[in-house]
Amino acid sequence: MADITLISGSTLGSAEYVAEHLEEKLQEAGFSTQMLHGPELDEVPQEGVWLIVSSTHGAGELPDNLVPFYDAINESQPDLSGVRFGAVGIGNHEYDLFCGAIRNIETLLIARGAQRIGDRLEIDVLEHEIPEDPAEEWIADWKSLI
Repeated sequence: MADITLISGSTLGSAEYVAEHLEEKLQEAGFSTQMLHGPELDEVPQEGVWLIVSSTHGAGELPDNLVPFYDAINESQPDLSGVRFGAVGIGNHEYDLFCGAIRNIETLLIARGAQRIGDRLEIDVLEHEIPEDPAEEWIADWKSLI
């Protein structure tokens, strides 16, 4: 089993790029990783460390490729008490529900017993033309909390 399972949800690809960049940084630090872009729930280990990277679509909604994963957790209500997770959201502060998708995912995971590791990172694409940059700064601190 990988040390860290990265789960990305993206509409236009930015969250995928950020997740892949974070995976590279984690591997450089000696962690083994598994990358899942828009996975089904049964593809994800129900224990261990997850790192979720999600963009926000429309009015605070999840990207289409993460909806089945989110819905499966919401409907089947698995016990995720064996999961610790990090959360990275990508959004635009001009929208009312800035980074709404990652906040919704985080709320759902905590309701199912998962524990967040460190603070959630919210990246504003209007302030960071290259979202990988703040994510790289964040991962340096986050990985020491695992």
